[in-house]
Amino acid sequence: MATSEEAGERTRLIKGPGMLLVWLYGVMVVGAVSRSAVQISTEFEHAPLAYSLSAVAGLVYGFITYSLVRGGETARKAALVCCAAELLGVLVVGTWTLVEPSAFPDATVWSDYGMGYLFIPVLLPLSAVYWLRKGAR
Repeated sequence: MATSEEAGERTRLIKGPGMLLVWLYGVMVVGAVSRSAVQISTEFEHAPLAYSLSAVAGLVYGFITYSLVRGGETARKAALVCCAAELLGVLVVGTWTLVEPSAFPDATVWSDYGMGYLFIPVLLPLSAVYWLRKGAR
């Protein structure tokens, strides 16, 4: 017997709060990718680690956005894993920037737990993990 996803009926992930998550992740994609593209192309030698981490953040945000829009159980699981990895990245980089500020001559998206982005980088994966886990039940 075919599952609903195999039959072409993916579970929608962008209903209710999911639509807000897609919108916020979309904004973060634009912000992180734009910022890192300009920084990498104009002043990469100044802070290569910071600018590379911002580019990675943009890619992670893009994959999560794609997964949420795609829908289905497989996409939900992929988004959940990515959101957990994103949260881990925010916590590691955020702590690293506080403990060893000299390692980051310029800020990343995840510096100081996303303070430059109104703490959205730390709040967004927490919200997404909660919503995606709740939707699995």
